[in-house]
Amino acid sequence: MAKIYTIVNQKGGVGKTTTSINLGAKLGEFGLRVLIVDLDPQANATASLGVERHRLNAGTYELIIGTGKASEIILHHPRYKISLIPSTVNLSGAEIELIDLPDREKRLQRVLDPLRENYDYIIIDCPPSLGLLTLNGLIAARDGVIIPVQCEYLALEGLGQLTQTLQRIRQNLFPELTIRGVLLTMFDGRTNLSADVRAEVQKFFPNLVFEAYIPRSVRLAEAPSFGMPISVYAPESSGAKAYDAIARELLLGDGFEIDLEK
Repeated sequence: MAKIYTIVNQKGGVGKTTTSINLGAKLGEFGLRVLIVDLDPQANATASLGVERHRLNAGTYELIIGTGKASEIILHHPRYKISLIPSTVNLSGAEIELIDLPDREKRLQRVLDPLRENYDYIIIDCPPSLGLLTLNGLIAARDGVIIPVQCEYLALEGLGQLTQTLQRIRQNLFPELTIRGVLLTMFDGRTNLSADVRAEVQKFFPNLVFEAYIPRSVRLAEAPSFGMPISVYAPESSGAKAYDAIARELLLGDGFEIDLEK
């Protein structure tokens, strides 16, 4: 049964999509069966994998609303060894339409649960908000959430709001919701700021911060414009090595017995 992780932070620009596609692609390189779910109406994960969403007939929206079948919507990318449920322009209206639907917070969970036996990992890329789409992503996170945190002080301000949201979901909707880990992004080892932010985040989330971190990287910023994960676009770059380290740390923590010496 697949591990389902949701990448979440209501603040934009912290590396949610970057983490979703690059962690997913790296897990695929290690031989795992990976499905990435683009739950963001901006469709950045879809575009970052070279998919032109205006050419798609259906995506995440149709699955959540109930008018599409997963078998007809999931895209398989043999080069990157991952699969994708893409986002289309239709997803922009989902927040409003979900309000009147039954079990509106659990629509994505019901879509993904039957797919778990087909994959080892399902990674959900959430929009930069705490609306109904993100709520669906959180309740679908059977094995926890991964929170990317940018290494700047303003990024810390929203963590309290996010943890309160997670607590409310535990109390009212999904008691099993956990934090799998906190990932520091845009880390600059040359500055005291990054080290200070790391210390603060470790205080806020004791024993939950990944040892590996994602550095500031021009190559990471460039890769989406070429429709490639960093492990394909620039495999020797610092960003590629960082996501390799994160993938290994995640796999070891999850108890996967695979050859990590590759």
